[in-house]
Amino acid sequence: MRGAFEDQGRLFSYISPEARVPANHPLRKVRELVRDVLRELNRSLSKLYASEGRPSIPPEQLLSALLLQVFYGIRSERQLMEQLDYNLLYRWFVGLSPDDSVWNPTVFTKNRDRLQNGDVFAKFMSKLLNHPQVKRLLSDEHFSVDGTLIEAWASQKSFRPKDGSGDDDGGINFHRQQRKNDTHESRTDPDSRLYRKASGREAKLCYMGHATMENRHGLAVAGMVTLANGTAERRASEKMLKAKAKEAGHRITVGEDKAYDSADHVANLRAINVTPHVAQNDSITTTGKRRQSAIDGRCTRHQGYRMSQLRRTMTECIFGWGKQHGTMRKTKHRGIARVTADFLLNLIAYNLIRIPKLLAI
Repeated sequence: MRGAFEDQGRLFSYISPEARVPANHPLRKVRELVRDVLRELNRSLSKLYASEGRPSIPPEQLLSALLLQVFYGIRSERQLMEQLDYNLLYRWFVGLSPDDSVWNPTVFTKNRDRLQNGDVFAKFMSKLLNHPQVKRLLSDEHFSVDGTLIEAWASQKSFRPKDGSGDDDGGINFHRQQRKNDTHESRTDPDSRLYRKASGREAKLCYMGHATMENRHGLAVAGMVTLANGTAERRASEKMLKAKAKEAGHRITVGEDKAYDSADHVANLRAINVTPHVAQNDSITTTGKRRQSAIDGRCTRHQGYRMSQLRRTMTECIFGWGKQHGTMRKTKHRGIARVTADFLLNLIAYNLIRIPKLLAI
């Protein structure tokens, strides 16, 4: 018998979002990990708010919503609120009931500075990595470091002379002009820098993101964003690895690509108790001379060197996931502090996607 068509269905529903989400949905384990970490962050979050006044939107819900934005590559907070309004899966993950109203998108603008000033994203990552189920997955001896370019939210037309000269056309016609970071800066995002990834490629306004990965399962254990320049990768590597060597309390190893093969960087790593497993850069230069690598047989003769060179390529998975699925390819934020917070959020999201799969093995 044909069923009767009811355009709106029943007015009331007695099934909770918890019952609607399948038991084997991949977000269930992710939500469990996020809730555990947020409970650990309760005291830190409380310090960011006044003890009296009108209650705010819980920061736990804001952080959960920002993670959803990275998981599903949602373009903006406005679109995030639109989807959170009708998507029961998103409401369940964030902790909203079906009857709760969603927030105005500007709440993220107002609260993002509060969260990043309180180092909430860095603390979230630290608490996640120290979670009892996660800590046993990590290596405390072997690491890899790599960097990637993050395109800035600024156009080429905004890159104008610092002294204000040649600004009659509003920066529209910049062809055949010699533009350098020393003499020019972006009016939209002054922290961004004009940088060319390789010879023959176009120069873009961008930042440089750096990630440290442990070699056992390929999880990101540290990250930072710097201005884009020729030495940023090496200086960021030394800063992150110094903290990791101090935390480990013993000598550690690091796998890096040819861009890190410089005498000063290799010497600096050895001085901070880090064994440099850096790929040798002995290629032919444009003048026809062969480069002299700072890595010699003391490193390359060991099996561990070859293993580090194989494992370091997994850092590309972190950046590839963040640019393909997350929000890492082109930032929607301006200023190095906000870009750093978004970069760390992408590293956290990558770990949360990977950890449940590793725990199931």
